[in-house]
Amino acid sequence: MSFEITGKLIVKYNTVQRSETFKTREFVIEKSDDINGRVINNYIKFQSVQDRTGIVDRFNEGENVKVYFNIKGTRWEKDGKVNYITNLDAWRMESVMAAPAPGADPMPNYNTPQMPAAGDGGDDLPF
Repeated sequence: MSFEITGKLIVKYNTVQRSETFKTREFVIEKSDDINGRVINNYIKFQSVQDRTGIVDRFNEGENVKVYFNIKGTRWEKDGKVNYITNLDAWRMESVMAAPAPGADPMPNYNTPQMPAAGDGGDDLPF
């Protein structure tokens, strides 16, 4: 199953060569949510692996991005103790436009026809 989330790119880490044949790279996005007038910031760390480690290269810190990812979980056991690890495995990123500030006027649409003002001396005929 695939998921997606939009937020601001906060940190890009360097690629780490984990073994001769396996490499990873991590990055963090900030996701802000307005809950009843209170802004809550969440910082979400993603991992990309192998040929996907370069997906973050074309984006700058501070840029708004959409991240497509899978959730992967691993069971890990050492010295008789069981542990579970969850990774957000990013496989695609794209740039997104920042949302307008609350209360900001939307961009006017200059492609809509404008009706002449009443009394401007124009034709009053409806056709």
